[in-house]
Amino acid sequence: MSFTTLAADSASDFKASSSVEEIQHWQRLLPEDDIWWTVTGEQMGWMHRNVHQLFPTVNVYRGGVVKELAYALDARIAEHKLDTSEGQKAFGELLESEQSTTMGMVILHQGKIVFESYPRMQSYEKPIYWSVAKVLPATLIRILEERGSVDVDKAIEFYIPELAGSDIAQISIRNILDMATGLDCQDEYDDRQSCYYQYSMAIGDGFRGDNAPDNPYDFLKTLKTTRHAEPGKQFSYSGMNTFALAWLVEKLTGEPFHDTVSREIWQHIGAEADASFLAYRYGIPLSHGGFLSNMRDLARFGLLFTPSYSTVSETQIISDEHIELLLNGANPNLVRADGSHNIYQWDSVSADGFLFKGGWGGQGLLVNPSLDLVAVYASYFKDDYSQLIIRPLLYQVLRNLYAQ
Repeated sequence: MSFTTLAADSASDFKASSSVEEIQHWQRLLPEDDIWWTVTGEQMGWMHRNVHQLFPTVNVYRGGVVKELAYALDARIAEHKLDTSEGQKAFGELLESEQSTTMGMVILHQGKIVFESYPRMQSYEKPIYWSVAKVLPATLIRILEERGSVDVDKAIEFYIPELAGSDIAQISIRNILDMATGLDCQDEYDDRQSCYYQYSMAIGDGFRGDNAPDNPYDFLKTLKTTRHAEPGKQFSYSGMNTFALAWLVEKLTGEPFHDTVSREIWQHIGAEADASFLAYRYGIPLSHGGFLSNMRDLARFGLLFTPSYSTVSETQIISDEHIELLLNGANPNLVRADGSHNIYQWDSVSADGFLFKGGWGGQGLLVNPSLDLVAVYASYFKDDYSQLIIRPLLYQVLRNLYAQ
């Protein structure tokens, strides 16, 4: 759908996103001897929008009255000129061009939709956001931290005694939140014997060999690996850390992780639809990267981090102290040369206050509390990886139009 027909979307007739023939075609191309999401091109785009047709999922339930998002479309966004390898193009035109693989994008300012475009998907579809999911367990941990239910300075085994003897047992929750465990279990999909690939097989995300670990709980209980740094000294990205946080949420609440997401967040944002998590094995949600939601609802979640939270929530779920922590509470060892930092599973908090969390293949959640901005987008890789990287262009548009 073009950005020029947005206002009519809610009244438009439902249109199937795929034909029967397309579904049957793409289903039969699912790789059986490798990780399924390593495919590229149109197949990757279709799979990103149809994970629910490929694998089991667990629900994240909405509740209450839908909080409608008002439209205040800002034509300057679509018309904003950007330099590309093919000369200057308007942002809206660029998203729909062959240079881009953007499936959809929603931008909100002061709680209203100022830009919305779905060049390669339907607005109701629920794409996978991959690692954008990581901020959900971290957000829940912070909410529970503010209630006094957890002390993030304690070692994780304090709350999960089953980890005693595991190499993660003595790592503080804060260092796990900040991806700074120092353990050699970084995301690694080339070596099937690596720590991370073994974790990935345990949760069902990787290609499962004959001796694959049965489940991620048991994998983490028996984790033995080397260390590349002392905890808290160095950023080191691992989805295993996120699983540990989701398990911690389960320990603190006594309920499945995805139900806590429902109870604490999704029930309170006036969501249009239920969301879900990919759950390959035993109903265990892929908390490190398997979140499925329509774009407007993920934008509603983003609004919780802005002054316009009341647009969707009657209560302030994300406190001022929470925002202050994300903006200014970084571990000094994790501050980059440009002044940005990672914290509580957010990939980057810029010096001018943009919170960013990205996902494999080109997904993103971007929030700026001081500018009252939220942006959500999803895309995929071309077969030759020549697609435009949308994130820096989006930053440029938002900074030029709203940060001046």
